[in-house]
Amino acid sequence: MKENKNVYWTLFSSTFMLSAFTFGGGYVIIPLMKKKFVDKLGWIEEDEMLNMTAIAQSSPGPIAVNAAIMIGYKLRGIIGAFVAAIGTVLPPLIILTVISQFYQEFKGNQYIGAMLKGMQGGIAAVITDVVIGLGGNIVSKRKLLSNVMMILSFVAVFFFDINVIILILVAGLIGALAVIYRIKTERRT
Repeated sequence: MKENKNVYWTLFSSTFMLSAFTFGGGYVIIPLMKKKFVDKLGWIEEDEMLNMTAIAQSSPGPIAVNAAIMIGYKLRGIIGAFVAAIGTVLPPLIILTVISQFYQEFKGNQYIGAMLKGMQGGIAAVITDVVIGLGGNIVSKRKLLSNVMMILSFVAVFFFDINVIILILVAGLIGALAVIYRIKTERRT
């Protein structure tokens, strides 16, 4: 029982700290979650983290909370999901409550504006790290369909401004067809 409490505490404190000291949204917290839960604690595999990130991104709601819920659920079921969600949501709630009390002072402060502007470069670097780290794993596995879909999705959004929802639906359909095809070919052999 003590081990269970320790896992819950580690899950809560980890998600709390990651959420409290991460600035820039969900894509910034994903590599930090990977370092904590995959590399340091060894609670999940890297492929699982990549899959959880994809599901968290395509699910409604903040990506950081969705990913934390999935990690918590995998580790300790419903209670783990609840603990991870609370740990992830609590820091922004506290920070926004404090900021709202001093909004007028923050609103026009040039130092705070400069600090936020400077953080944008750091956020861009962390998001680039996510793309290289997680995207590189897909490319390194040399699965042609995944690589082609990734490149075509980028081209469709960046150059042709195609709605991401359409891409998600098309990618889901292609993925489902690929799985059906693979199952049929495995049954023949």
